[in-house]
Formats: sequence, structure tokens, C-alpha cells
Amino acid sequence: MKDTIISAATKRRELYILLACFVVANIVNWAAIIKFSTPWYEIFTQIGYVIVTTCLLYGLLLIVRIAWWVFTNLLKKK
Repeated sequence: MKDTIISAATKRRELYILLACFVVANIVNWAAIIKFSTPWYEIFTQIGYVIVTTCLLYGLLLIVRIAWWVFTNLLKKK
């Protein structure tokens, strides 16, 4: 089997995308805290939900990125 090499730039880009998903999930959490007038300590107590939401956002974004890659490669081959 061949080894795959992932460049540092690719790792950095994926980390930035994951960080952006985490920030979006936190903003959604803050908006829910404000909307439902719940105590602010829920920022810390709901971190598990924020992490799960981050993973879901990252997964959805990954699916969209793969679909876009397939679509653009199909157009290039024609």
C-alpha cells in the first residue's frame, strides 16, 4: 500500500474550517441562551451539545465539499 501524505497547508485549512464550525455552533448556543433567557453558565454546561453540533456542521460541510469536488471534476473531464 502507498502512504498518503497530507501537507501542512491542508491540515491548517481543515483546522480553520473546524474552528469556524465551532464558532458557529457557539454563536447558535449564545443565541439560544439569549432567546430563551436561560442562565449564562449554560455556555459551559452545554459544551457537549456544542461539540456535537460542531461535528455535524463539519460533516455537512464535508459532504458539500466532496459533492462540489466531484461536480467540478466531472465538468473538467467533458
